[in-house]
Amino acid sequence: MTFSKTVDSVNSQGPFQFLIMVLLGLPALGIANHNLLQIFTAATPAHHCRPPPNASEGPWVLPVGLNGKPESCLRFVHPPNASLPNDTRGATEPCRDGWVYDVSARDSIATEWDLVCDANKLKEMAQSMFMAGMVVGGIFLGSLSDRFGRKPILSCSYLLLAASGSGVEWVSTRMRAIISVGIGYFYTVGQFVLPGLAYAIPQWRWLQLTVSAPFFVFFLLSWWIPESIRWMVLSGKSAKALKILRWVAAFNGKKEEAEKISLEELKHNLHEEVPLAKAKYSIADLFRKPILRRITFCLCLAWFATGFAYYNLAMAVGEFGVNLYVLQLIFGGVDIPAKFLTIFSMSYLGRHNTEVATLLLAGVTTLALIFVPSDLQTLRTVLAVLGKGCLSSSFSCLFLYTSELYPTVIRQTGMGVSNLLTRIGSMTAPLVRITAEWHPFVPTVIFGTVTILGGSASLFLPETLNQPLPETLEDMEKWSPRAKGPKQEPEAEKDS
Repeated sequence: MTFSKTVDSVNSQGPFQFLIMVLLGLPALGIANHNLLQIFTAATPAHHCRPPPNASEGPWVLPVGLNGKPESCLRFVHPPNASLPNDTRGATEPCRDGWVYDVSARDSIATEWDLVCDANKLKEMAQSMFMAGMVVGGIFLGSLSDRFGRKPILSCSYLLLAASGSGVEWVSTRMRAIISVGIGYFYTVGQFVLPGLAYAIPQWRWLQLTVSAPFFVFFLLSWWIPESIRWMVLSGKSAKALKILRWVAAFNGKKEEAEKISLEELKHNLHEEVPLAKAKYSIADLFRKPILRRITFCLCLAWFATGFAYYNLAMAVGEFGVNLYVLQLIFGGVDIPAKFLTIFSMSYLGRHNTEVATLLLAGVTTLALIFVPSDLQTLRTVLAVLGKGCLSSSFSCLFLYTSELYPTVIRQTGMGVSNLLTRIGSMTAPLVRITAEWHPFVPTVIFGTVTILGGSASLFLPETLNQPLPETLEDMEKWSPRAKGPKQEPEAEKDS
């Protein structure tokens, strides 16, 4: 009996698994608030240059830009009615005395620290630094969770990268997709909660505190999440592992079944997995075999493109000229049908076709924004929402697709590298948005092109629908370059 069957014997579809999903999902809801918080805390209201201190009483006329609207970052050097030569009467200069902001709008770091005009790039750098922190945390805390256990690292940081190993191991294989999508929906719900909180709390400091405080509660709730049975057995804590397993069984109403499991039986059930788990594989092993090199390269590009383009559109909500709160609800709401359609598409059309289609469509809709005039805000919004929905589908597909492409012995390493690439993509996205200073369409061209490249790379990935998962690196040799996935073993070989 394998560990998965051991979990099944204590009812892997019981209330405990639902509890695990909720305990891991609630922080995902909060993480969505943090990832997108700058949409509101760094919102830039309408603004214009403050007149000079010695300006005469009365309205100060502002220069008009090419779009027919008053300039936000320039002012006249002299009042328009001043008695000056014609060649100097219309001279302009940057805002030297600060800005005047729309007082009816919410406050933000942009209004408090004047992060507008030339300083606008500092907002993007702040978001990039936030994402960089997630990259560093994912690298170091993911490794620490393998050394000291998932639970203590989870309790200290609550990064889902460290949490996933502890929660998923308590769920049967056939339930993992459902639990994974369920946790993903908590992230979607977080996108609905954020605009409501932002509308109710217009002060950015109080909003920051409100979305951060729940993690103190999550810290306490994390102690309800049991440690990984695999990790405890491999660390010589078999007696404690059996105790926790019996506790879970009692929680699921299977106390009698768990009492039948002895310490020797638990070790025996895991003995086949122990050599695989103790085998040391590094990132270099992802590139040792040609088939692994191809899969790793294509997946890395797909993950990077998805995170890169997703957070570009997610953070660009304020650029589409619609009510910021309503638009965030729309942008978050598109994830609901997107995830549903992804489940059906992956089940009937396959993972390969789903991933290629979502990335290519997202790239096309992003590039299409170049050709839509800025005054057609409704059409631009529709294209942006469609693109974000496709990228959300790509995320959902990649999580499952990647776990099925890599063999068991190196799966966590492959998933870790993939997660790293998408975080690097999300970290790079705000910096690329700064290139709009050269020309407004430059970032759009970059985001759209990279997304299409990610979809094109996915064309070279094999199909995994209805195929057995590879267990070792040697199993990868069975994959033919023209095959759509790993070859199905005969039933006789399976039984043996």
